[in-house]
Amino acid sequence: MRSINIGLTDQQREGVIALLNKDLSNLYLVLVKTKKYHWDVVGPQFRTLHQLWEEQYETLTETIDACAERVRTLGGYPVGTMEGFLKMASIKEHSGDIPSATEMVARLVQDHEQIIRDLRDHVEQCSESFHDEGTADFLTGLMEQHEAMAWMLRSFVEGEAVRADGHSPSLNEKTAVGV
Repeated sequence: MRSINIGLTDQQREGVIALLNKDLSNLYLVLVKTKKYHWDVVGPQFRTLHQLWEEQYETLTETIDACAERVRTLGGYPVGTMEGFLKMASIKEHSGDIPSATEMVARLVQDHEQIIRDLRDHVEQCSESFHDEGTADFLTGLMEQHEAMAWMLRSFVEGEAVRADGHSPSLNEKTAVGV
């Protein structure tokens, strides 16, 4: 890396770049999984999931570019091979099977929640260990995006009745209306 004078030491920037490359790897892997499920989904939920996943993979594509550009901004180079992504990612691919639509959603929820946990840890490391508030802020924004994606997917599989006041109906209310 060339000497960059932005108020961070080379070691701080290298630490942040390593975190960003892990995040980039997770983002790329969840993009591939989302696209694959977009192509393979069948059943009564086809149209809804097909459209939702198209929206999500378009957002992920923009996010991946922003993450790679953040790495470059700090003087590093983003990981850019499938081998590299698979080595650095904390989420795993599920090659060799085509699950049901509900299982596809459940797997993506797990992946987004893992990404959220990793981002939460990386935000703290960027701020506390590396004193890079700019990247901490950037990662906070990514975390919020993934929280929204996970919520949308989680809402799809939860399917529990909720009253207008936001609470779940009691057992008596459920049996009275046949829920």
